[in-house]
Amino acid sequence: MKDQLKNPVFLISATAITVLVIVGAINPEGFGTVAGALFEFTTVNFGWFYLISVFGFVIFLAALGLSKYGKIKIGPQDSKPEFPFFTWIGMLFSAGFGVGLVFWGVAEPMSHFFETPFSDLEAQTEDAARVAMGYSFFHWGINQWSVFAIVGLLIGFLQFRKEKNGLVSTALEPVLGKSKPVKYTIDSLAVIATVMGIATSLGLGILQMNGGLNAVFGIPNSTSIQLIITGVLLVLYLTSSSTGLEKGIKWLSNLNLALCLVLLLFVFFAGPTVFILNSFTLGIGDYISNFVGYSLRLTPYEGGSWLRDWTIFYWAWVIAWSPFVGAFVARVSRGRTIREFIFGVLVVPPLIACLWIAVFGGTALNSDLNNGTQIAEAVNNDITVALFEAYEYLPLTGILSFLSILLIATFLITSADSATYILASMTTNGSLTPALAIKVIWGVLMAAIAGVLLVAGGLDALQTASLVSALPFTVIIILFVYAFTKMIRKEPLPERRKKNKE
Repeated sequence: MKDQLKNPVFLISATAITVLVIVGAINPEGFGTVAGALFEFTTVNFGWFYLISVFGFVIFLAALGLSKYGKIKIGPQDSKPEFPFFTWIGMLFSAGFGVGLVFWGVAEPMSHFFETPFSDLEAQTEDAARVAMGYSFFHWGINQWSVFAIVGLLIGFLQFRKEKNGLVSTALEPVLGKSKPVKYTIDSLAVIATVMGIATSLGLGILQMNGGLNAVFGIPNSTSIQLIITGVLLVLYLTSSSTGLEKGIKWLSNLNLALCLVLLLFVFFAGPTVFILNSFTLGIGDYISNFVGYSLRLTPYEGGSWLRDWTIFYWAWVIAWSPFVGAFVARVSRGRTIREFIFGVLVVPPLIACLWIAVFGGTALNSDLNNGTQIAEAVNNDITVALFEAYEYLPLTGILSFLSILLIATFLITSADSATYILASMTTNGSLTPALAIKVIWGVLMAAIAGVLLVAGGLDALQTASLVSALPFTVIIILFVYAFTKMIRKEPLPERRKKNKE
């Protein structure tokens, strides 16, 4: 325990996050101002870097999956997948984007419908609805998951095929060598980026829970209520964390999936079913046809902040979130071939996400277009109530809202519980059994930084934090690609192994 507390990565990263918490608590306005300035600097000057990097990750993974190296397994070549396919996909869904998708499933398409991504497109029209759905599909599609896939692929390859620890610095040894100062710096950056990404997800979920409690029970939508929710969640996820990975997380993940399925099926059949199916099909077509254009879209000639607020924010958020999600994806993917891993991760979860957006976002769009409701305007006034505003025009509104609040809470607890374990492991030399005290420290720091960001500026501060912390980690993921390329070229191919045995 004492040795774990003295770990340099733990000391550096925990101190950095603690300083941020203290400064933010003492002077939240100043903290918000500085964060805003950093937001402006990174998005104006490096938005292009995020777009090109993520697009490059997609191309690299597609080429790798189709190459001769696609048959190599994440683990010994004779190993079998640890989990059945559908269980594996369910785990990816729970870890990767569950709480974010619940938040943005209605909020994003309705935001694009109210304020369109293109300056020459009239808002709240049929064309605006079509673009809103297509852009929402794009943001939750392959690009987002390519970041998780690269981090997860390299960590899994090292853990299960090379039998090394899953630290980010270990993955970069083929490029940067084994210098201890470099290793400590890289791992500390990964931890800080992860904490900021998790804080963003926690903050988004807390904002939405407050919006739901306001819609259902009339509880005020205020910072003080959000801090109370943060405290309650902290107690719950630390309690879950103390029970171990096999109990708390496993039980909550099953509950998450069951609640998701219940809500999805109910809204699909109670809502405009044919409209949902049509908009899903058209949205997939628009996503495919606009894929390259959206992936590299910037507006240097017309200006505006839409792309910074949406696409660039999303890519920065998932990059910051990727050390945690990547480590989790690696953990559940032992025994799969590289090809199975890449196309499983890049295709199935994005399809689930697009279906979710089509069902919930499509129901809201149909209501505004054809029934004269004003969900888009309500979402523009308060983005946190988007899902609950859509429920107002469906049967069993109260039950749906209550189940959704419960779903958000369980997603947050699951994500935070998993994250305390991953962060504790990352700061104790990759230990598979980090001390409970280390997990508690990270659990408290995650909640504290989320609370500070909520006080400092709510959604804007959360977006800012993830963007700034993601910039250095984008460079690290690019180095991941180079390191993995060097390693995989030295790996014997399965066909050659068979010939050698003969």
